[in-house]
Amino acid sequence: AFTGNTNADSVVYYKLQHSIKARFLRFVPLDWNLNGRIGMRIEVYGCTYRSEVIGFDGKSCLIYTFNQKLMSALKDVISLKFKTMQSDGILLHREGQNGDHITLELIKGKLSLFINLGDTKTHLSNAQINITLGSLLDDQHWHSVLIEHFNNQVNFTVDKHTHHFHAKGEFNYLDLDYKLSFGGIPVPGKSGTLSRRNFHGCFENIYYNGANIIDLARRH
Repeated sequence: AFTGNTNADSVVYYKLQHSIKARFLRFVPLDWNLNGRIGMRIEVYGCTYRSEVIGFDGKSCLIYTFNQKLMSALKDVISLKFKTMQSDGILLHREGQNGDHITLELIKGKLSLFINLGDTKTHLSNAQINITLGSLLDDQHWHSVLIEHFNNQVNFTVDKHTHHFHAKGEFNYLDLDYKLSFGGIPVPGKSGTLSRRNFHGCFENIYYNGANIIDLARRH
């Protein structure tokens, strides 16, 4: 609830502590001033929002090759938005030489994050990690994804629903290449359990450790 002014000229200004994202705003007057005069004028100020959108036709993918020297050894942060009418498709994939891979795949309208340790000597329960979030994500509406990998800690967020996962063993020593593909797997690798169906839909604002992937692609 916001308290308004008490005269005809003064302006009452409020700044929200946290940003909000909305399509509509509705204001409901709760009470008028004591003099009984009714009137309300409201101005709403927003923030600039940068939108970089790229489309995939189910046959293409976007490959990002990054500099090994610029890579942080402590964390990986990937964020993006997507919308699609297809219930299946690979959103991102990163693979190593020995079968290690991280894959984000849409399966029957749900998002599954696969983390595989490949041919390591870890216990079988730690060799394959599968986290699934969301449902009916093939509704042609934008859905947000955030993957945070800190050593052996993973935070997987879909539309503000977060799954925190802590793995043991050699999870923080994933042997991965310096290539990250979005929208599909360019060359079939050792991750043979995947459906390999490429993504058909749109991505918005793809970021990998702060790098704007779509903007880099547009500038070649």
